[in-house]
Amino acid sequence: MQKNTGLKRIILAMGYSLQGFKSTFKHEAAFRQELLLAVILIPLACFLEVSQIERILLITPIILVIMVEIINSAIEAVVDRIGSEHHKLAGRAKDMGSAAVFVALGLTAYIWIEILFL
Repeated sequence: MQKNTGLKRIILAMGYSLQGFKSTFKHEAAFRQELLLAVILIPLACFLEVSQIERILLITPIILVIMVEIINSAIEAVVDRIGSEHHKLAGRAKDMGSAAVFVALGLTAYIWIEILFL
């Protein structure tokens, strides 16, 4: 089997990434809600009268939430693929993924509050 290298590998990887993005959007309501939040907050951050560093600090955790939600969705998909019966390790994996999203959302809220209100 020949390995894909160079530009072909990059193009294929981009295609796989887009498939993952579309799949997450289609199957995960939380992702759609967080994406809506990003569509609102990122332009808002661009229009606020803050320094460039503050703007970067406002936008970065929003992107982080999107990234963590995709990873959480991947964890949930793998756990669900393994089996539908309840197992404490499967539950723990899903809870940990959810906790990661919660922490990212908390970080986003903290940074926005700190920059805009304190």
